[in-house]
Amino acid sequence: MKKYIYALFIVATHFFYAQEENTKWTGSRPDGHAPISVMGDHTHGKGEVMFSYRYMYMNMEDLNRGSENVPFSNALRPNDVYMVTPTSMPMNMHMLGMMYAPSDKITLVAMVNYLSSEMDHITAMGGTFTTESSGFGDTKISALYKFFNKNKQQLHAQAGISIPTGSIDKMDIIPASAPNQVILPYPMQIGSGTWDTELALTYLKQWNIISYGAQARTTLRIGENDNEYRLGNKYSFNNWLAVKAADWLSFSGRVELGAIDKIEGTNPALNPMMVITADTANSGMTYANAGLGLNLYAFKGSLKDLRLGFEAAVPLFQNMNGVQLRTKETLTLGLQYAL
Repeated sequence: MKKYIYALFIVATHFFYAQEENTKWTGSRPDGHAPISVMGDHTHGKGEVMFSYRYMYMNMEDLNRGSENVPFSNALRPNDVYMVTPTSMPMNMHMLGMMYAPSDKITLVAMVNYLSSEMDHITAMGGTFTTESSGFGDTKISALYKFFNKNKQQLHAQAGISIPTGSIDKMDIIPASAPNQVILPYPMQIGSGTWDTELALTYLKQWNIISYGAQARTTLRIGENDNEYRLGNKYSFNNWLAVKAADWLSFSGRVELGAIDKIEGTNPALNPMMVITADTANSGMTYANAGLGLNLYAFKGSLKDLRLGFEAAVPLFQNMNGVQLRTKETLTLGLQYAL
């Protein structure tokens, strides 16, 4: 009789712990990670390591004055003070990341990136030209702290710094300077030039085939860089919903609200009346965008825990200070592999 009671106790104990484990939010589902464009969305268990690669393409075209689309002539003399306006700016970014969890509560994160941009321009006289810049951007390191993971819910915070490894002195030739190079305006620089603080708070919730996430994030610029300016602080609030279509596939929808402050200070090497991107009055904005994405997840086999994510995002609205290029579409593709 004692043997039967003991066996029943063992079975009940295993059942209890299995149920307890099942009440936790888990990353071992295709929707266990946020859309690939969202950073710092998940944590890891003690000893786990994850490597990631992301490619992002963002295209900017046409002009907004405030929230209204305007022709290029609206920003040029004699209608305005500027001699030159950009017409488009495609940007490519490659990001390499690593996450390591020294404990169940803490996950460490490091990320480096490489950017390349082109900016097409038109002058008040009708001429056109293109400038280019590329290089490694600012390096980001941070720590995630998990407050709780129960009832299929998780709450964690992120705190980190952005190290100014990206250049703020990129130069190129423009028609008025040929054959000499001149320093490029603010949007064509690779880095911020300042040590910045990055903070985020993320909430996650899972059901049987649906998951939800919300993340508030800010980047706070500290001090002034060597070129006598500081980029604007950034604020964003992301919400996403994902549906697990199969053990290996999920689809997601995301909406983001955000704001970017104006640039503080000015680079004395730039003439703010030459081109709209050299005038700090044309910086900062509020915006909303929406994205649709998918995650492919290897839940078994030799590629177990390999995840492929894709998202396409477009703006819902953009209300800009002054006159600026409009964001058109943003495409993000990424691979994540956990060990």
